[in-house]
Amino acid sequence: MAELRFAIFGAHFWARYQLAAWHEFPDAKCVALYNRTVSKAVKLAQEFGVAAVYGDAEELLSKERLDFVDICTDVVTHQRFTAMAAVRGIPVICQKPMGPSLAVARQMVQTCYAAAIPFFIHENWRWQHPIRAFKKVLDEGSIGTPFRARLTMVSGFPVFINEPALRDWEEFILWDMGTHILDVARFLFGEADRLYCQVHRVHRDIKGEDVATVVMHMGGKTTVICELGYAENYLERERFPETFIFVEGDKGSAELAPDFWVRVTTQGGTHSWRCPPPRFGWADPDYQVVHASMVPCIGHLLQALKGGAPAETTGDDNLKTVILTSAAYESARSGQTVALISPPESESAAT
Repeated sequence: MAELRFAIFGAHFWARYQLAAWHEFPDAKCVALYNRTVSKAVKLAQEFGVAAVYGDAEELLSKERLDFVDICTDVVTHQRFTAMAAVRGIPVICQKPMGPSLAVARQMVQTCYAAAIPFFIHENWRWQHPIRAFKKVLDEGSIGTPFRARLTMVSGFPVFINEPALRDWEEFILWDMGTHILDVARFLFGEADRLYCQVHRVHRDIKGEDVATVVMHMGGKTTVICELGYAENYLERERFPETFIFVEGDKGSAELAPDFWVRVTTQGGTHSWRCPPPRFGWADPDYQVVHASMVPCIGHLLQALKGGAPAETTGDDNLKTVILTSAAYESARSGQTVALISPPESESAAT
């Protein structure tokens, strides 16, 4: 198939790295950028050789011949831009979180389903090289059946400097980081049937929560604890943005430890090896493992758009992660455990 032509909506901090990752694939070409503040899009277009810049999304979609759009704008705009593409029959890749609420996310999935277009979520966290390696360890079965796991993403990194808009989110860390970590939990352990959550706010100059703890029963067998924190508290050693994982099974344990070390301990002893991410010159050193994960994620979605293997993170699959996030807030408000029901197949988007 000839190269696929696409447009990126958005020109903020993350869009630059999204576009750089797309440049790793010669069979995809960004032909246009949209941003409300046109000057930002002009600067990004000049850096990456993008031919057209628009300050009006409708105009872009009307004038450009596109095979798909990649939406990297603020979450409150995702639904509007997805609908604009869907009505024209243009496939959509959308940044996480899919929408600002479960109701909006459901509507987005239904919109793309009704339009019979592919709808994918750019959920790159599960594509981190060390996390994919850890998944293989669990699948190989050397530690037996997992009965308890802990996923930790707690950092003192000043995330609000690069993304100041996050200060204004009424609900913050569960929508921002929680969608990543809850998706990884699903990737590793299957679907949850019940969930309990507590949240806390350390920063006094933000609207939402910056600390959350989520406990889930997953895959019918594993208790999974997800710890999230952007409190900017003092840590002995900052490991942003590494995710740490520790899993106990009935035959041993496995750990994804600092500096990308994987350790597997069984009756035969402990085996350890490093799984560092590949390095790309365009990646921000502070975000290296995350930016590197965008490349296999994009490659996977690109092949799905070309009719290859089905994508892992379709809109309907990611809706299950949104359900977890919404349930976490419900639990935090009520102080009660929430029972979970997966969305029916009729909500599935076209793939």
